[in-house]
Amino acid sequence: MAEEPILEIENVSVRFSGAWALKNISLKLMPGETRIVLGEAGSGKTTLLKAMVGLVEADEGRIRLFGKDVTDMSEHDLLALRSCAGFLFQEGGLFDSLTVGENVEYPLLNQLSSEGHRESGSGDEKVHEALRFVELDSSFDKFPAEISGGMRRRVGIARAIVTEPPLVLYDSPTAGLDPITANTIMALVAKERDVRNSASMIVTYRYQDGEIMSDFQYDSENQLLVGMDECKDERKRRRTKFIVMKSGEIVFFGSKDELEKSDDAYVKKFVRHEE
Repeated sequence: MAEEPILEIENVSVRFSGAWALKNISLKLMPGETRIVLGEAGSGKTTLLKAMVGLVEADEGRIRLFGKDVTDMSEHDLLALRSCAGFLFQEGGLFDSLTVGENVEYPLLNQLSSEGHRESGSGDEKVHEALRFVELDSSFDKFPAEISGGMRRRVGIARAIVTEPPLVLYDSPTAGLDPITANTIMALVAKERDVRNSASMIVTYRYQDGEIMSDFQYDSENQLLVGMDECKDERKRRRTKFIVMKSGEIVFFGSKDELEKSDDAYVKKFVRHEE
């Protein structure tokens, strides 16, 4: 049986105060695929993420999420559908007044209110499992202020994946982090994709984030990232694509190799060139 798209966007445009925030956007995302979204501030990257789950209403075009048309969906139905997606907000977006465990549990409570049931005790088990996934189970009872910035970002990932969503949206997951910590975060993003075959949309300012997703895969047996050149599955080797946005439009879509070969002056700004 053929896989169905996780997300389909067809000719979507969004206007804010008479100006185009998104213009004629079309793309498709399948299970296990990754899209790296690059572009200047104000180019429409975060607006695109919000439109995907109905947080921003499309003025033109159609959006289908998990096979359902969200373009004209009511807020009540959208809430239920959003509970099936994971979100990592800029800077982690944790609640300061909640413990790490309570922060991670939050999406489970939203899912419970949407679905109306949950097995007894399953919530705590899922929270601990998600925290073990990001190697932070020992921080369960701590508050965000008691852990480092990198650890808070890892808690954000745990919260995003605790419901085991088929789609995870990452908004600047490495912003403000040092390079070593940023690479650790992206290794966890790759781990989530490869262990659970989740689809990923990643807005970032770091070209290196895209390199990690494109060039590496997670080896579950050895619990580490290995080079994609060791992967014999051609589909997996081609599942990461780069998007470059400018003034609400997609001006580039393609592989890492295609991105690095682009002669477009704007596109080239987002590629890391070795000296």
